[in-house]
Amino acid sequence: MPLYEYTAETAAGEEQTATIDLPSKDDVIAHLRRKRMKVVRVREAKKKKPKGKAPMRDVVIFTRQFATMINSGLPLVQSLTILGKQTDNKVLAETTMLVVYDVESGNTLADSLAKHPNVFNDLFVNMVAAGEAGGILDTILNRLAVFMEKNDAIIRKVKGAMIYPVVIFSVAGIAIVILLIFVIPTFEVMFASVDMELPLPTKIVIWLSDTLVGYWWAIGGAAIGAFYAITNWYKTSTGQLVLDSLMLKIPVLGDMLLKSAVSRFSRTLGTLLSSGVSILEGLEITARTSGNRVIHDAIMESRTSIAGGETIATPLTESGVFPPMVTSMIAVGEATGGLDAMLTKIADFYDDEVDTAVGSLLALLEPVMIVVLGVVVGGMIVAMYLPIFNMIESVQG
Repeated sequence: MPLYEYTAETAAGEEQTATIDLPSKDDVIAHLRRKRMKVVRVREAKKKKPKGKAPMRDVVIFTRQFATMINSGLPLVQSLTILGKQTDNKVLAETTMLVVYDVESGNTLADSLAKHPNVFNDLFVNMVAAGEAGGILDTILNRLAVFMEKNDAIIRKVKGAMIYPVVIFSVAGIAIVILLIFVIPTFEVMFASVDMELPLPTKIVIWLSDTLVGYWWAIGGAAIGAFYAITNWYKTSTGQLVLDSLMLKIPVLGDMLLKSAVSRFSRTLGTLLSSGVSILEGLEITARTSGNRVIHDAIMESRTSIAGGETIATPLTESGVFPPMVTSMIAVGEATGGLDAMLTKIADFYDDEVDTAVGSLLALLEPVMIVVLGVVVGGMIVAMYLPIFNMIESVQG
């Protein structure tokens, strides 16, 4: 129901302003008069869009339940109302009720969803629009739920592969900082009291400790400044292209990211095409959801090619980003008229490839982390004990 804001005078002459949830303006006026209040003004309250994003998992469950309700014959508004009341996520619940209000006001479901890009992205909206137009909304929603589940699984695998090394290196970094700030100065005082010539490795570690202790504010400020500079640069087209290109060139990690991007591209475009979305619109949506500027540019080149009457496969091949197997299968799909089915096969294949790439990355990172941490931490410890060994040798000599 719409929300109304009213101003009215009580029997005591006090003016009162509040909001109330009733079906119509007349119902609000009748309600106030029953309470013996003098109506000053009644108007529909402006609805504020909820801030924040709904987790992908909640949107997937919402979509799956929505498809089940529509397939069971429940009316659209009733289905949305039930979903809005039962979801635990506040943002999704509030957004759903706003969608209900817009649908009741005569808007299409797709147009109502499009007003909330923080929850329902372009792909979601366009597939719903295609489902409404074709009268197969339940089928489209089921297809959309399957797509989102698989896409979410790929994203979680890639993120999961990155969490382990990030945590290890973060803990190691903290340990090194603690050593440099609290432990090394103790050794420095001890060596100064002996007044002896220190080995070069020891001097380097002591210099690092003195620099960190004396200029921690400058180092911290420089690190924060560099972080914000890179973040802002990445918001530009040039920054995205340069950094995303570098990420794809990193051994093992770049291979995993590329396979993940190819899987997402194939599944997104295949799902859109099989749902009745035009190929030009599908390519544009796929480019925006690619997650990598290099992939984005390659897809947009293929869109330009299609608009000019050519094929998708040619510009994808010329980009040098997509593997030959992918472009060859896309070319076959275009030639046979089964591009959507071919793209789904590519996505299924690369889902397995991402699993393999994640395993390879983790298998490589473990020994690399052991070596790096051993060299850094072990090197610091050895550097601080070298003068002690020299002192022992001089005493024995």
